Amino acid sequence: MGFKLGRENRDFKSSKNVKISRKNLDSGVLGEAYNDGSIAVDKSVEPDSALDKRIQRHEMVHAKEMEEGRISYGGDYVRADGKTYPRKDGKIKYNGKWYEEGSDVFPWEKRAKKAE
Repeated sequence: MGFKLGRENRDFKSSKNVKISRKNLDSGVLGEAYNDGSIAVDKSVEPDSALDKRIQRHEMVHAKEMEEGRISYGGDYVRADGKTYPRKDGKIKYNGKWYEEGSDVFPWEKRAKKAE
């Protein structure tokens, strides 16, 4: 199961009134947070299920951290805690190695997983 930061590069809006949409996400991806303050959950996830709530809690951490300026992203980078990491083909280069987006190795993913 994967959770990813969204691919869209838009100015962030407040997470206080987060819009949650249901759509077909990439294979293996169940949730995404976007710079516009919204969250998407894959249509395959049953609304209000335990998994749905877990995904929303996870993505809400990303949305909040984007709002605070702690993390940001573009099509070719992720910026976290003042450091910029290259992003390409669904992977992020972290500490000299390429990892799949959503990997537990990233500090921002560890924080979001804790909230699940």
